[in-house]
Amino acid sequence: MRRSTLLTLLAVAAFAAFLFYSTLSSQRAECTVTAEFQGRSNQATASGATPGEAERQARTTACGPIAHGMDETIACSNRPPVRRECRTL
Repeated sequence: MRRSTLLTLLAVAAFAAFLFYSTLSSQRAECTVTAEFQGRSNQATASGATPGEAERQARTTACGPIAHGMDETIACSNRPPVRRECRTL
């Protein structure tokens, strides 16, 4: 293998490792929420930089399958979760 090819592969691998590390290190909280909307419920887990951000993401994810259309998704996401469990990482 040529030296320039090896250096290119090493540079790409180092950049990928940096992206992976920076993405995971910014996730400081994880929340699991159960959303209920129009008699249906769903549970989802998400992570974020803060517990509030993680809860919002989990609530949005939980509402996706039980709400139909943008109006219902927004209405579901604005309701407080039935169950909320957060932890810091």
